[in-house]
Amino acid sequence: MQNYKKVFLAAAVTLAFSAGAMAETLKMGIEAAYPPFNNKDASGNVVGFDKEIGDALCAKMKVECTVVTSDWDGIIPALNAKKFDFLISSMSITDERKQAVDFTDPYYSNKLQFIAPKNVDFKTDKDSLQGKVIGAQRATLAGTWLEDNTTGVDIKLYDTQENAYLDLTSGRLDGILADKYVNYEWLKSDAGRSYEFKGDPVEESDKIGIAVRKNDPIRDKLNAALKEIVADGTYKKINDKYFPFSIY
Repeated sequence: MQNYKKVFLAAAVTLAFSAGAMAETLKMGIEAAYPPFNNKDASGNVVGFDKEIGDALCAKMKVECTVVTSDWDGIIPALNAKKFDFLISSMSITDERKQAVDFTDPYYSNKLQFIAPKNVDFKTDKDSLQGKVIGAQRATLAGTWLEDNTTGVDIKLYDTQENAYLDLTSGRLDGILADKYVNYEWLKSDAGRSYEFKGDPVEESDKIGIAVRKNDPIRDKLNAALKEIVADGTYKKINDKYFPFSIY
């Protein structure tokens, strides 16, 4: 009888521990101003590709996840200040950022490409860009590329991608350099239909990862979950909801 009680007690403890693990809650950081990857719907809920991938990863890790939004400029400091547990907000993996955070394996690949008005002969070689006013979002690979690879260009950097688009449509910019898939989404909008891609992508090796604090073991769990959602087709279902081509 005593042995039975011990076995029963051990089983109860194990069950309680498992339930506690299942009930763990993690916070994922998202900018929520970068459609179609992350933005807010009419009700103020965070939606988009990043959010759905994050939810799928949380389901595989068997944890509850909530969203914490942050302005892009302060999103890495917010992660390191423990405002959230991981950052899934279409962030390029760069050597500079690796000094502040760790990254998971890439969860999609990105390209940088210019857009400009359809009726304008907009060439993208270095000499042709001189004298132009080009916009990009601040603290992004696009902004860094413009600063490192152009001369004689008036570079305007914006706190959000949407504000860059607003200045383009108001005539304050000659063109924009941004992630191809973000531009792709905007070009389908009413505001973007008078604009088009110009030239070939200027950068095709941009890898997007999930950022975590340095040496945080959650990185390995996220990587394992990412492999699972790719293998079982969950990733493809989310991809196909937003794009008619694979971005993995």
